[in-house]
Amino acid sequence: MTPQIRPDLDAIPAYIPGRSRPGAVKLASNETTVGPLPAAAKAIAEAAELANRYPDNQVTELRTALADFLGVGFANVAVGCGSVALCQELVQITCAAPTDEVLFAWRSFEAYPIVTKVGNATAVQVPLTADLVHDLEALAAAVTERTKLIFVCNPNNPTGTAVGKAALIRFLDAVPPHVLVVLDEAYYEYLRLSPDDRPDGVELGRTRPNVVVLRTFSKAYGLAGLRVGYAVGDPAVITALLKVHIPFSVNQVAQAAAIASLEARHELLDRTDLLVTERERVRDVLVAAGYQVPPSEANFVWLPLGERSAEYGEAGAEAGVLVRPYGTDGVRVTIGDPHENELFLGFATDPAVLTRFLG
Repeated sequence: MTPQIRPDLDAIPAYIPGRSRPGAVKLASNETTVGPLPAAAKAIAEAAELANRYPDNQVTELRTALADFLGVGFANVAVGCGSVALCQELVQITCAAPTDEVLFAWRSFEAYPIVTKVGNATAVQVPLTADLVHDLEALAAAVTERTKLIFVCNPNNPTGTAVGKAALIRFLDAVPPHVLVVLDEAYYEYLRLSPDDRPDGVELGRTRPNVVVLRTFSKAYGLAGLRVGYAVGDPAVITALLKVHIPFSVNQVAQAAAIASLEARHELLDRTDLLVTERERVRDVLVAAGYQVPPSEANFVWLPLGERSAEYGEAGAEAGVLVRPYGTDGVRVTIGDPHENELFLGFATDPAVLTRFLG
């Protein structure tokens, strides 16, 4: 007899990462094109020699380093197998019934509907504004007595748009204190809003027990393949996360690399500044060519091509450039090295491509 499996799992949307293709430039997965910081690479090699041993399940050393770095207590930090794992664990600790609701903007991070369904909860999607920014007023208005969790991806993946500090504070003040708000700041290091309006979820959460912040070592730190992210929040939330944490899911190599990356973080600013410069250059060329490209605060740009998105992705692949189409909404293009960006821009601004997709 076939084992009984939840029938609703058939409805879970597939998570489809950016594909690879031999010889093609991959600008589909928001990876950094440079490897780990030198100190992290050294730590990786040394930690690999201990692969016969289980990692520290409490992730004590890394949590301590993060607490010192962020100016919070040890009890305010949890570490997960990438921030995606923490997203799912947050659903697990807040939602207990299929009628429990998880709110998020759409389009936003594609893992949100997946982790919600896996957690046997109900996803509630709130459309972005016409400018492809979180509609925080609509998100707050969508809260009901069934709402348990709200994801706010800021900067937003895949549109790259960001909401400022003032707007975020108004939103947090409008959300009932029993609803957990997750500020997903995976692209925090690429934010370049003005200092007065640059949101810092950790600071905003210091006086709000219902706010938890997610950040990751996958993006700016160049450790995507090692899967290590972290949550910062009230000790009660962190304690609950530790209870549903999959044992040993943050491996020894990842822990060592993350610690070394924090210690060498002064090297990170130069890397992110260079990428931001390229991000603005790429956007300027695309806008001049006729594309509608919202301002980005992440390590990618968004082309809202609608029904032509999949076709554009295929055309890019044929030209040797892999980008990421999202259904009938648009195409996300990761910012790579200058020569990789030039290859993409050569495709994107080719007169035949412009006529085909913008004409």
